[in-house]
Amino acid sequence: MLDTRISRRAALMGAGAIAAWLHSPARALMSQAAIVEVPSFIDALIAKMTLAEKAGQLSLMASAWGGSTVINPASGSNANFEQQVEEVRKGMLTGVFNGSGTHMCRIMQTAAMKDSRLKIPLIFAADIIHGHRTIFPVPVGEAASFEPALAQKTAAGASYEAAAAGIDWTFAPMVDISRDQRWGRTMEGAGEDVHLGNLFAAARVKGFQGASLKAIDTMMACAKHFAAYGAAEAGLDYNTVDVSERTLREVYFPPFQSAFDAGALSAMSSFNEISGVPSNGNEWLMRTVLRDEWKYQGFVVSDYTGDMEMIDHGFAADAREATKIAFMAGVDMSMTSGFYRDHLPDLVEKGEVPMARVDESVRKVLAIKAKLGLFEDPFRRIDEKREAARSRTKTTLALSREMAKKSIVLLKNEGDVLPLRKGGQKIAIIGPFAAGQHDLNGPWCVYGDNKLAIDLETGVRNALGKSAQITVVQGSQVEAPLPGGIEAAVAAARDADVVLLAIGESERMSGEAQSRSSITVPAPQQALAEAVAATGKPVIVVLKNGRALAFEGAVKNAPAILVTWFLGSESGNAIADVLFGDYSPSGRLPMSFPREPGQQPYYYSHKPTGRPNPSDDKLEEYKTHYRSIPNSALYPFGHGLTYGKIEYSGLTPDKGNLAWDGEIAFTATITNRGTRTAEEVVQLYIRDRAASITRPVREMKAFRKITLAPGASETVRFVLKRPQLEFIGRDLKPTVEPGLFDVWIAPSAQAQGVHSTFTLTA
Repeated sequence: MLDTRISRRAALMGAGAIAAWLHSPARALMSQAAIVEVPSFIDALIAKMTLAEKAGQLSLMASAWGGSTVINPASGSNANFEQQVEEVRKGMLTGVFNGSGTHMCRIMQTAAMKDSRLKIPLIFAADIIHGHRTIFPVPVGEAASFEPALAQKTAAGASYEAAAAGIDWTFAPMVDISRDQRWGRTMEGAGEDVHLGNLFAAARVKGFQGASLKAIDTMMACAKHFAAYGAAEAGLDYNTVDVSERTLREVYFPPFQSAFDAGALSAMSSFNEISGVPSNGNEWLMRTVLRDEWKYQGFVVSDYTGDMEMIDHGFAADAREATKIAFMAGVDMSMTSGFYRDHLPDLVEKGEVPMARVDESVRKVLAIKAKLGLFEDPFRRIDEKREAARSRTKTTLALSREMAKKSIVLLKNEGDVLPLRKGGQKIAIIGPFAAGQHDLNGPWCVYGDNKLAIDLETGVRNALGKSAQITVVQGSQVEAPLPGGIEAAVAAARDADVVLLAIGESERMSGEAQSRSSITVPAPQQALAEAVAATGKPVIVVLKNGRALAFEGAVKNAPAILVTWFLGSESGNAIADVLFGDYSPSGRLPMSFPREPGQQPYYYSHKPTGRPNPSDDKLEEYKTHYRSIPNSALYPFGHGLTYGKIEYSGLTPDKGNLAWDGEIAFTATITNRGTRTAEEVVQLYIRDRAASITRPVREMKAFRKITLAPGASETVRFVLKRPQLEFIGRDLKPTVEPGLFDVWIAPSAQAQGVHSTFTLTA
C-alpha cells in the first residue's frame, strides 16, 4: 500500500536533507541504486543470440495497441498490433511504450515468454510525466512548491498506479534547465535555477524508483534530455543549441548528475544539436562525459526517431549511416525509427561496428531488465486486479490536492482582496477556464482523463456549499472571440461583488512542439480582461499556464493574480482552498516572469555587464537596459506572497571569514506581522564579487520553508562550505578562489531581504 503521508517537519526539512546529500562526499560516487550488476546468466544468454536478436534488444517501439500515435507521429512498426506481437515472437523488440494497460501487456509478454526463441522478457515503458490515472500538477508547478520531498511523494504515487498497469519504465523526469519561456517544454521541468533543478531531479528519481526496482510499485526513471535541450535558440523546439562547455557544465549538466547519483539507470538523448553535432551522434556527450567521466552504468535511449532525424540535420546521409553514427556515439537503444533493427546486423557483418560494442549495449539492457526483476517474474507488474484497485485511490487524490495547493503562487494581492469570504458576496467566474472538464490535467498526460478532474466552478461550489452565489460566463474562447461573450461577461461582472477571471493557456499551448513567439495572454482573452476590468469590480486573475507569461493591461493591473499552472485531478478544489483561505499560498516562482516578451531568454542568475544600469528607478544613457523598461523581471524567480505579512531582519554571520576547509553560518529573523498563519520560503543567495571567470549577479545556494503563526518569529540558519562556492574555471574543471562574497537571505532573487558579506580565505 502506498503511504503518501508526510509530516510537516519532513516536508519542511526535505529540501535541506536532499541538499545536504547533494553536497556530501557520497555524491561523488554513484549510489548503490545506480550500480548495475550483471548476473552470470546474461553473458551466456548473449552468446546464444543472433545478430538480429541483439538488434531487437536495442529496438524500442511505440505500442501498436493504441495511445502513442496521438502523442507523436506514427513511425515504424506501430500500426498493427498483431504484426507487433509477431515481431515479439521473432525477438525483434526489446519492448514497447505508451500502450494501454495490463491486458495488452499480458498478451505481449505471453508471446515473448511462450513463443520467442530465447524467452527474453519485454520491458513496458510510458510517458508518466506527472501522474498515471491520478494526475498531479505539471512538473514546473510542483517545482513551485519548493518542496522536493513532496515531489518525491507524487512520483511515488505515480509509480504506485503506473506499475500496477504493467509499466516498468517511465520517460521522466525531464531535468532540462529552461531559461526561455517561449519553449513549450518548460512545463516539464523545474524551471530556470540549477540548485532547484538538482533537488527536484533527485527527488523525482527517488520517488519513481523507491527502495528497489524489483518492487511491484516502482518503475525505472529516465533522465532527459541529454543535453541542453532547454537552451534551444529562440525557444523554438528541436532547434539548434550553441553553448560553451563551461555553460554545459555549470548549468545544463548538474541536474543530470543529480538524477544519476540518485539512481537513474536510463537516460534519453535530446533532439537538438550542440555546436554542430546532434546529441544522438555526439560521442563526447555519450561516451567521454557520461560514461568515462561520470562512470554512468545505465543505458541511453534515443528520443522519438532521434537517430532518424540526424538525416534532416544534415549529419547523416541515410538510415544506415545514421544507425552507425548514433550507435558508435553511445546511444544504446533506438526508439521507434527501427533503424537499429534494420541496419545494425549488416553494419556488424561488414565490420563497421564491432560486435563487442553491440554486446556491451545488449548486456546493459539485459542487466537492467534483471534489476527490474523481469527475468525472475516477467509478469510481476501485470495484474489486472491490482491495476483496478490502485487507480485513483483516495490516498493518491488527496496527495494530488496537497501538491496542487502548494504549487499555486500568489503574485499580487493589492488591498488584501484575497482570501475571499465564504458567503455574503456574489462571485462571477469568467473566462474560458471558468468551468468545464477540459484543460485541467495539462500537457504530457497520456492516461489521465479531464472528465474525472475538478474544474474551477466545481471547486468553488464545493467550498461554498449551499451559500454559493455564483454566475459562470465563458466570455471568450482560448484563442478566438466568442460571439456575445464579452457582453455577457460584462453583465455578470456588474452584478457581482468580485470576479474570478480564469484565463491563460490551453493544454495545447504548452508542452512539446508548442513554442510561442509571444508569451502574452491571447488577444481574445486580453480583450475580455479589459472589458471586465472596466466595470470597476475587483478582479482576481486565476492564471492557467505552463510557462512564465508577460502581462499586459488589465491582466497586469488586476489587484490579485494567482498562478495555478495545470494542477491535475484536484485542480478546482486546490484553487478554492487558496481562494477562500483554507490554505495560505506558499508556492514560489521557479522561473522569472518578464516585464515584456522581448526580454526572453531571461533568468535571474545572469552575468553582469561592464555597464550595469544602477537602478530600476532610473534608466541611464549608455548603460545596459532596454529603451523603455528595466532589465529586471516583473516577478522574479522565488517570488510569491502569503496571507501573512512577512518581514526579514538581522542577518548575522557567525564569523567574517570562511576558512578553506571550514564552514560559515548565517542567521536571519523571519517574522509574520499578519493575522494569518503563513508558510515562507526563505532563500539564500550569494555573489562572488571578483573571480577569474565572471560570476552571476546572484546564485541561490539554499532555501528553507518555514511555518509562522500570526506574530511569530523564527531564526533561520544556513551553513555554507567551500564546495558550494565552486564554479567551472578556465581549465573547465570545478574551482573556487579566495575572495569577497555577498550573501542575501531574501524572499526572491531580486528582493534585498537582508544582506551581508564574507571572505573565503585560502
